[in-house]
Amino acid sequence: MEKFIWAFLVGGGICIAGQIMMDVGKLTPAHTTCTLVVLGSILGGLGLYQPLIKFAGAGASIPISSFGNALVNGALMEAERDGFIGVLTGIFEITSAGISSAIIFGFIAALIFKPKG
Repeated sequence: MEKFIWAFLVGGGICIAGQIMMDVGKLTPAHTTCTLVVLGSILGGLGLYQPLIKFAGAGASIPISSFGNALVNGALMEAERDGFIGVLTGIFEITSAGISSAIIFGFIAALIFKPKG
């Protein structure tokens, strides 16, 4: 039960931080998303995001900041194995399922609903 509470608090905290960036900082949703991805990347590169995931579970692995962490983890793992080219391939290898899903489901939603613009 305690794990669920921490997941809720950490995930909620990340969402609150994003909302504050939009409301107080007057950032657009795109800027807020990019900022959270970059912060997740920085924390992942410093080795701080993985302990957060271990502590909060889905509360840290579901928000968009986890995508930045996944990008860095993929790049670092492949760089160790394949060198510089691994940095480029590792990013796509680790995150390709999520990117593909977003594209496919976005396309299906555009077919079902009438998109604006």
